[in-house]
Amino acid sequence: MQDQPAPPPRKKAARSSGPRGEHDRDGFVALVAGAAESLVRHEGFRALGMRRLAGAIGYAPNSIYNAVGDLDQVVLRVNARTLERLHGALAAATDPGRPARENALALADAYLVFVAADPRVWSLLFEHLAAPDQPFPDWYAAALARPVGLVDAALVPLIADAGERRRAVAALWAALHGLASLSTSGKLAVLTPDAPRELARLLVGRFLG
Repeated sequence: MQDQPAPPPRKKAARSSGPRGEHDRDGFVALVAGAAESLVRHEGFRALGMRRLAGAIGYAPNSIYNAVGDLDQVVLRVNARTLERLHGALAAATDPGRPARENALALADAYLVFVAADPRVWSLLFEHLAAPDQPFPDWYAAALARPVGLVDAALVPLIADAGERRRAVAALWAALHGLASLSTSGKLAVLTPDAPRELARLLVGRFLG
């Protein structure tokens, strides 16, 4: 029996750049953000800390610092995920074939539904204050621009001037945020027995004229 030629040596798999080689960087960032989001969703913002987060994913805190950054950066990653989900919810609520005013009311409805479904994770967008001298990373600015841009586009037929429309988007978003905050905290009933949806539609309808 003739000797069989030896098989060619296997190439070693390229070790990924994530900690312990189990994840590439994007995968590890997603792992951290998902775990942080889960902690906030189930226990609130106060439960989110580097040691607690590291324990949840089975890594040392330094791994998170090296791959993601400090707690501010972790929060931004969670918030970027929230903004992407919000964009999806708002996009699903709009219909190009509908009048612009109806789309604006539908966006208000969708926003309140989104907040009510995940209030703790949503509130992280506003509860956590990063250092004021730290600019937003490009990837976060892009995530924020998507839902804001969607609302802006929906209002174009109603508010032609771009500067006025930008201010209108900010004013409506701030007003809906206040309404949603009171609703999810159970404090809205102190002011009125009316349902949040009715108040949101009144607010948007009166604002747009």
